[in-house]
Amino acid sequence: MATKTITMELGSLLLVLLVLVLVLIIIGAVRRVSLWRQGQALGVDFFRGLLSIPRRYLVDLHHVVGRDKYISNTHVATAGGFVASVILIVLQLVLQFLLGVDSLILQGSLLLTTAIMFCGALFVAKRRIKPAVNLSRGPWMRLPISLLAFSSSFFVITLLGSDFTPEGIGSWLLLMVLLIGVTLGVGELFFGMTWGGPMKHAFAGALHLAFHRRADRFGGGQSTGLKPLDLTELTLGVAKAADFKWNQLLGFDACVQCGRCEKVCPAFASGQPLNPKKLIQDMVVGMAGGTTESYAGSPHPRKAELFTEGGTHKPIFQGLLDPDTLWACTTCRACVEECPMMIEHVDAVVDMRRHLTLERGETPGKGAEVLENLIMTDNPNGMPPQQRNNWAVDQQLPLMQTVKQADVLFWIGDGAFDMRNQRTLKAVVTLLRRAKVDFAVLGNEEVDCGDLARRLGDEATFQRLAKTNINTLKKYHFKRIVTADPHSFHVLKNEYGDFGGQFEVLHHTQLFAELVANGELVLQALVSQTVTYHDPCYLGRYNQGYEAPRFLLRQMGIEVREMERSGFRSRCCGGGGGAPITDVPGEQRIPDMRMQDIKETQADVVAVACPQCSLMLEGVVEPRPQVKDIAEILLEALPDESMTDTVWSVPIKATKSKTIVGMANINPLAVQLENHAGGGK
Repeated sequence: MATKTITMELGSLLLVLLVLVLVLIIIGAVRRVSLWRQGQALGVDFFRGLLSIPRRYLVDLHHVVGRDKYISNTHVATAGGFVASVILIVLQLVLQFLLGVDSLILQGSLLLTTAIMFCGALFVAKRRIKPAVNLSRGPWMRLPISLLAFSSSFFVITLLGSDFTPEGIGSWLLLMVLLIGVTLGVGELFFGMTWGGPMKHAFAGALHLAFHRRADRFGGGQSTGLKPLDLTELTLGVAKAADFKWNQLLGFDACVQCGRCEKVCPAFASGQPLNPKKLIQDMVVGMAGGTTESYAGSPHPRKAELFTEGGTHKPIFQGLLDPDTLWACTTCRACVEECPMMIEHVDAVVDMRRHLTLERGETPGKGAEVLENLIMTDNPNGMPPQQRNNWAVDQQLPLMQTVKQADVLFWIGDGAFDMRNQRTLKAVVTLLRRAKVDFAVLGNEEVDCGDLARRLGDEATFQRLAKTNINTLKKYHFKRIVTADPHSFHVLKNEYGDFGGQFEVLHHTQLFAELVANGELVLQALVSQTVTYHDPCYLGRYNQGYEAPRFLLRQMGIEVREMERSGFRSRCCGGGGGAPITDVPGEQRIPDMRMQDIKETQADVVAVACPQCSLMLEGVVEPRPQVKDIAEILLEALPDESMTDTVWSVPIKATKSKTIVGMANINPLAVQLENHAGGGK
């Protein structure tokens, strides 16, 4: 049996190595945690967070990873095999060397798990032979070797020390294999978890899932509203890594450098100086020290790489990060949607913008002028506030100030000052009246919702505008707020609540889908049109509003030609986050890229559901498809009022419902959105 079992000397060596590895891992973990804890305090439910890791990892994280079947299956085999092998190795040591028990089942299980891990590692290696541009290189190129070394060495160790091995094989061979496995496998995979390297994402990633800043994102929920800033703090916004919340620093450390964010970022694609993956790695250097020279991925476009040393208390904007990188962001949230480690890039961008705007007054482009307009006139255009309701002079709209209550409060937004979007507003009014909806508007009492101010970092102006609107809204009685502006929709629905403004808010497509489904808004089939639909970021990714617009188009007999980048992978129009105002130069315009996506469908019309999208896409040089808001298309589908008793509507295929909430929250993966580009880990 001597040649069929691990000798006591080798068993003792394994135990000593196990203890040594464990001690070094703990030391590294304490060191890593101390780096995160240099961030600002934020309370978390410690034990509940730890208990939530398995479900968040196996369900929420793999829901994102699973969009790329290749890497999903590879990750299951490699990571699953690794975790199972480690558990079985510990059990093997305990049973065989401390209790003197041989378990054929345990040996066979360990052979199986290490073999599965080895197969997964082969696919990791294949992916690294010619890595995609979005994948980081450097230390990541060593990872397949470490995975293969660990799995193969422990497979051989288990085989040699089991009853499956014929006699006559000496333990010296086992010792050599063990040393190779420890050197190439155990060192990288175990020490790297807490001391730095590719496997750092496993340790930091698990804890990031446990103590995520947005726990509502898990279990099928969503959390997209920006976090409020305490305006009484001595330092406003983030000027150095230590100004982030501690679990934000933890989140940065979880980055696996897969480059999914890089592939979907509209600013990066346009050649503007933003690569979200590089941004996160800049923050890691800012937190942990070292130099940006260690980064081995794609740089920020149009920026010469200047290697800079970081430090938790060193200013971010003194060489580590160019402010233009932050101002290039459209806050479209595509990077957040694609990140398999659930990192919140947009939060970090806005936190740093707050410092640049509030502390340093360095909002670029027309940003300073727009913010001044908001302060002086309560709208970004600088228009006289008393002219906000001029667009409706011929509409005879009921004012809340007069009627005091209504079923629906129609929130106008700053489309009131733009002639293009006034057409959309008038279409909405006509549709509401045709459906006999009891509605009213605030008129000149309405002020800007504050979205633009907040995204530009002016939290003070946002909070003032929000509180003004909340006080006005609370004077009146209504059931729901409806708006044609996804930015207003998002802010009213998801961000006013932090200041006492709890309202039920619908996008106009959601209300009209409800009215059509209930038979209260009758439509007739339109003459055949070829239409594609552009998903607004703040309706789609921010609020899961994918189905209602498509439902409405189908009810008009329109077959939607989906773009390759649609649904949760829709490309931004370039109009969000104040990007048109800060106007950071790139190699091409984001709306031009989006219009090219549209042209590839060969559609005659692109349907939109956002005033920003209308303006950005109509700003593209012709020839191009027509740009129409969903409300404008619905207006075309209204039958003559004299014939409203006739059943004109297209047969409704969906189940009728008294509320649109369920339709608005349909999982975007179920809405014919599987054939999209981007997203490979």
